[in-house]
Amino acid sequence: QVQLVESGGGSVQAGGSLRLSCAASEYTYSRVAWFRQTPAKEREAVADIIPYAGSTTYADSVKGRFTIPQDKAAKTFYLQMNSLKIEDTAMYYCAAGLLRGRPRAQGNFRIWGQGTQVTVSS
Repeated sequence: QVQLVESGGGSVQAGGSLRLSCAASEYTYSRVAWFRQTPAKEREAVADIIPYAGSTTYADSVKGRFTIPQDKAAKTFYLQMNSLKIEDTAMYYCAAGLLRGRPRAQGNFRIWGQGTQVTVSS
């Protein structure tokens, strides 16, 4: 059963913005997050949020540029990406965990979306 579905990826010019969405079949998770992956890099935890509290954390690489809003009623959370850089190009995955765990710790997230590609160009 598909539990998380990403959308909103695409191509954008450097300096532009893009908003990714992750629609959940249920929204009772202790923590949800966005990760990104390229062939040349290890998977990086970009941002996460504790849905109940609304508390967020961000990787240093995106701090001040990305946010992780949520819409609990819509069972959806987002990755709002501003001031995009070429190095932000990656496959982006949303993920969820049933335990609070540690922020942006990959092992805490047992439910994963299929990924959506973001390409940033000059």
